[in-house]
Amino acid sequence: MVVKRPQVAVAVLVPVLVMFGIGLWGIDRGGMWRDEAVTFQVARRSLPQIWQLLHSVDAVHGLYYLLMHPVLALHPGEVALRVPSLCAAAATAGLIAALGARLARPRVGLWAGLLYAVTPMAGHFAQEGRSYALVAAGVAASTLLLARAVTADTDGNADGNGRGDGVGCGDPEDEPVGRLARHARVVGWCAYGGVVAVTVLLHEFAVLILLAHAATLALARMPRRVWRDWACAAGAVLLVLLPLALVSSGQAEQVAWLRPPGGGTVERLLRSFTGPTQLVLGPYLLLIALALRHPFTPPARRGELSLPTVALPLLLLPPAALIAVSRHWPLYDDRYVLYALAGAPLLAAAGAERLVLAARRVGLARREADGLMRGVGGDPGLGPGSGASANSGSGSGFGPWSGPEPGLVRGVRVPYAATLAGVLAITLAFVSQLPVLRQDRDPAHRPDNLAVVSAAAAQRMSPGDPVLFLPSLGRRSALAYPKGFHGTRDIALEEPAPVSGTLYGRETGPDELRRRLAGLDRVWVVAEPYALKSAWYPSDPTERVKVTVVGEEFVPQAEFVRKGSILRLYVRRAPMM
Repeated sequence: MVVKRPQVAVAVLVPVLVMFGIGLWGIDRGGMWRDEAVTFQVARRSLPQIWQLLHSVDAVHGLYYLLMHPVLALHPGEVALRVPSLCAAAATAGLIAALGARLARPRVGLWAGLLYAVTPMAGHFAQEGRSYALVAAGVAASTLLLARAVTADTDGNADGNGRGDGVGCGDPEDEPVGRLARHARVVGWCAYGGVVAVTVLLHEFAVLILLAHAATLALARMPRRVWRDWACAAGAVLLVLLPLALVSSGQAEQVAWLRPPGGGTVERLLRSFTGPTQLVLGPYLLLIALALRHPFTPPARRGELSLPTVALPLLLLPPAALIAVSRHWPLYDDRYVLYALAGAPLLAAAGAERLVLAARRVGLARREADGLMRGVGGDPGLGPGSGASANSGSGSGFGPWSGPEPGLVRGVRVPYAATLAGVLAITLAFVSQLPVLRQDRDPAHRPDNLAVVSAAAAQRMSPGDPVLFLPSLGRRSALAYPKGFHGTRDIALEEPAPVSGTLYGRETGPDELRRRLAGLDRVWVVAEPYALKSAWYPSDPTERVKVTVVGEEFVPQAEFVRKGSILRLYVRRAPMM
């Protein structure tokens, strides 16, 4: 089958545009949540201040902050904060489509890219001012580069000496070809290693993609030369990652909030990858089963990649490895394995292609049986001289891998009819998930909305009012939206966050804080809900003074509660008579 470049271009471009459109819808939702606020305030610091911060906290996101620094320098706003993730998500949809087109055919790539684009999880992180969409794009790009590098390696071996053993044959006429093949192989593996290295620096848990790629090479029974080249690239990636891993291991308290995965973890991840609605989940799993079912999946030749050998390890191994580790050392969260989502639409699209091929074989068998019963040449599409045969290609890049000349169905060529039918099915899946996508664009769907807290502070506080953040990370609303707290006095703050090299600033000691609070008749407290519960006992002495003094010497007078934050006015207790 000859695949035309325009068909591949269409298969790649359409998912890019669809993903971009879905991600652009509601991207300005009117507020940042806590993690986005960290990106927003850190990336707007100077480069020396960012570097200072990374020595004590958030080293795992260091490269992302450095990439976001020039973006927010141009336009420090919420939309600008999310645009890189939106572009990365659109690129991921296109890369998945390109991978499907390379390993199967253009329409498989088109279906896979569109399935990724309409998945609510992809849309969610397309509007998230964090690194996860960029990591997903890096993993998709590295997987595509792996497929290209393997092809260049195996083809180069065959072209260079005809034996694939890396030993020259001594023919001078073959030397230029051999040099070009070796150059293409080196460039391919360097590109692969470079993209993986950047990806793991964006988030170190992306290193698990090497595990998936190793499984792909094993399933495809790659020759020793491919393994050697891949191992060199993977080793270079690990060397690049090592300094970051050493630094971030000393900042493990940042993930202390994570808990070991429970019984529903796998089911939640499955619904996130395939779609939360039952109408989508059932057919999706059926198509994946078809892609992996032996009668529908002819084994690839030794050293040849097939779509299932690439997509299945990508889908399963990174989440499985992280979940297994997290049972003893909690590190798992769905966002950390977003990049594995790419495997699900690829397998579902491959299953849809198997279904089309199976249906066509059944149709062909019936037509041949009808022709035999009618005698000779009853069907013009299969009669003598028609040019159709069981082994002839369809002539269309959107048609099957191989098969008979499909003829016409109501004036539309069957290959395009099958492609359009797949697109229609994906459209129905998108429509069925519209309520989920619409809900995701509601700011209340995030853990909190710091813009609401800042707006409440602006309405209720006056210039000169003292403010106490409990604990200190509650200061993130003031850092993200400082206008709401303009003119107020941060009672506990000793050194601002950018200057101190911390996320939320350095606070004064417990004795000094007690002295400052002693001179107040009223104080506004911006608190996390857990911090106002009697069971909370902070380890930091300054935080203990906040809890003790406010609880013993003040009484609440007014309160404003929003998801994730409490704004409460305390006044000093009347003296006992």
